[in-house]
Amino acid sequence: MPGPRPNRSVKLDREQKAKARQSLKRLFKDIFTRYPVQIIAVVILIFVSVLCNVQGTMFMQVLIDDYITPMIKDVAAGRTADFSPLLGAIIRVMSFYIVGIIATYVYNLIMIYVAQGMMKSIRDRMFVHMEDLPIRYFDSHAHGDIMSLYTNDIDTLRQMISQSMPQIISASITVVSVLVSMFILSVPLTIVTLLMVGVMLFATTKLAGLSGKYFVEQQNAIADVNGNVEEMMQGQKVVKVFNHEEEAIANFEKLNDRLCESSAKANTYANVLGPVNAQLGNVSYVMVTVIGGVMALAGVTGLTLGKLASFMSFNKSFSMPINQVSQQLNFIIMAMAGAGRIYALLDEEPETDDGYVTLVNANAAVDGTVTEADHKTGVWAWKHFHKADGTTTYRKLTGDMVMDDVNFGYVPEKEVLHHVSLYANAGQKIAFVGATGAGKTTITNLLNRFYDVEDGKIRYDGININKIKKADLRRSLGIVLQDTHLFTGTIAENIRYGRLDASDEDVKAAAKLANADGFIRRLPQGYDTVIKGDGANLSMGQRQLLAIARVAIADPPVLILDEATSSIDTRTEKIVQDGMDKLMRGRTTFIIAHRLSTIRNSDCIMVLDQGRIIERGSHEDLMQQGGKYYQLYTGKIVNA
Repeated sequence: MPGPRPNRSVKLDREQKAKARQSLKRLFKDIFTRYPVQIIAVVILIFVSVLCNVQGTMFMQVLIDDYITPMIKDVAAGRTADFSPLLGAIIRVMSFYIVGIIATYVYNLIMIYVAQGMMKSIRDRMFVHMEDLPIRYFDSHAHGDIMSLYTNDIDTLRQMISQSMPQIISASITVVSVLVSMFILSVPLTIVTLLMVGVMLFATTKLAGLSGKYFVEQQNAIADVNGNVEEMMQGQKVVKVFNHEEEAIANFEKLNDRLCESSAKANTYANVLGPVNAQLGNVSYVMVTVIGGVMALAGVTGLTLGKLASFMSFNKSFSMPINQVSQQLNFIIMAMAGAGRIYALLDEEPETDDGYVTLVNANAAVDGTVTEADHKTGVWAWKHFHKADGTTTYRKLTGDMVMDDVNFGYVPEKEVLHHVSLYANAGQKIAFVGATGAGKTTITNLLNRFYDVEDGKIRYDGININKIKKADLRRSLGIVLQDTHLFTGTIAENIRYGRLDASDEDVKAAAKLANADGFIRRLPQGYDTVIKGDGANLSMGQRQLLAIARVAIADPPVLILDEATSSIDTRTEKIVQDGMDKLMRGRTTFIIAHRLSTIRNSDCIMVLDQGRIIERGSHEDLMQQGGKYYQLYTGKIVNA
């Protein structure tokens, strides 16, 4: 009979806990590395604060035994009591507590500064690293989930750094100091206190373990809810068009119920923990009071009334930090989960770039030789350092592109392109047509190296594009996408995004080339009109014209037009198409076509089907062949 199956969930929980602990260690290391002086100052100030409180409590014994008790005896005996020594003692006690208050105030201010500084540092690191990540990462992660890292997960770290860290340091120093003081006052009562502390630690371990599990689930559930909300906001029109409001609500409620359930369980155990430890602390206090009172009355081990009063205060002081730490465990657990997710982003492999061929300004001589220029010339060349012999050659950028037997898949087990070969001479217009999923956009993703080919080669002006630095490669390519993205800012700033050093005249010239100048001038503030919400105050055609102007100002030799007119009406399409025609002149252009009427004048049309090029030729050639292109263009079924 086979034995029981291994508990895989326990194994996963252990792995998650190990990763969370490792992330917390990394966070502490980052804090100490960035703020060593501040952390040392905080520890010293906490030590001073705790020492002042302990000294104040210890002085209570002297206050009672050496001042108050003798005065009571003097009054009982009919003698005149001198209150001046008592007043001096009270002032000394007050001075201890005042110093402790000042130290506490200062170290809390420092920790707030440290917490906010760390949050800024982590956000900066996350954003800088995110900009270095490949497109593959954003294609495989929900944008709302990524946003949750910058908001919810970061905030859990702030709470832990500004609240939990100082309290835990304070609690640790307090426990040690108070324990030593209690042993000095009474060993038997200290043993009683430690027995109750053991019970408190047992309760803390059990309840914190249960709450910690659900706090991790809560963090993941929050990310899922954020991702769903972000997705629904972007797709609200689609939801309404198909009347799927109820389904969207049901899906959100499912995710929200999961969040509610995990949060409720996490906070139930977390909220129970404090009262349980508080009551156990009260039990300890009562036991020490009763036992200590009996011992004091019996005169056992010289336990005086002053010692008993000090010990009772220490008993409370000893239980309180344990209770505080148990409450802070929840923040620590959430911070561990948040830190794990944040460091998972920071540990993502950045986009690799082994290229060494760069793009430089060039001077082109009449005989065809090319040399590097130290100023802008309007002519570009590839600067190619040859490792074999240490020489450097220059090749003028013309826009010649060749794909040679390329295979590719987004995941290793499924290829989407099979043995794709094509060439585009400088200045030619190449169009891709085919059904959705045929591989058209994938080809353009490979041309700009959003993804790298698995097999085969792509050559740009005769150079393997893997040898070209990605930044230089993409600088030479202009892309107009179907889904235009505009940034918050003025229209001029959005056009200038294609070349940040462009002058106002360059911006207007690019707008005129793209046929956008007319509608821009009709806007209330013209080129200074502020765009909000990804251009929500503009029509789809106007946004597309701005996207064309943005590419025009970059002046790239190669263009990629990914169904750039598929989302606009026929009248607007003519304006946009005219702008694109101006932009395409003299440039190598790759067009993904939705409307086949826009590509009739292409030099070559590639028909793709399931990742393979099945037909190629001019419009007239393909129509004469009567194949797949003819069927797509005419809507007639061939050989039916």
